[in-house]
Amino acid sequence: MRKIQVQGMHHITLMGADRQTSIDFWEGVLGMPFVFEQPNLDNPGDSHLYFDPGDGRLITIFTNENRPGDRHRTATDPGCVHHLAFNVSHASFSQAEARLKARGIHYFGPKDRGFMDSLYFKDPLGMLIELACYKFEPPFGCSHADVMIEAHRIRTGRGDDHIEEVHLADAIEALVERRQQSLSDDRSARNPF
Repeated sequence: MRKIQVQGMHHITLMGADRQTSIDFWEGVLGMPFVFEQPNLDNPGDSHLYFDPGDGRLITIFTNENRPGDRHRTATDPGCVHHLAFNVSHASFSQAEARLKARGIHYFGPKDRGFMDSLYFKDPLGMLIELACYKFEPPFGCSHADVMIEAHRIRTGRGDDHIEEVHLADAIEALVERRQQSLSDDRSARNPF
């Protein structure tokens, strides 16, 4: 038996209501360019809208002008999607509260998650949306996941309950030491003063 190795998220498709509500939210609030539209090839009564969340991948929405929107919280039963989280820069994250307030969108947070800060609000159809802002930049040639797994190993090795910035800083240092060569025989911390 062998795995089917995935190489990233291709797209996520959500059930929307009318076309304009989707465009107004995904592009008009979250800034995702509206890049493609065609009929839903499995249900010609629906339209299929495609948005770029910023990494060239896709968020797609099935819309139908006869499908009313429902602003109640989407189901959180087992097997349901709890929320969608989108990466934002620190500059955008610092402006998010004011920009949500300007639209009258209720939110909660920001929340300190140790390795990121989070802000939550609902889309027009009740889907919980998270704006996530990493507290670190991975070293050159590494991904955020590389830093996270290294920080996890450091945290659990020390018996710490949850991730903190010290785990991230130590993980970044460890990754740099492993991945980047040095002419020095001793790369330990020193005080030149």
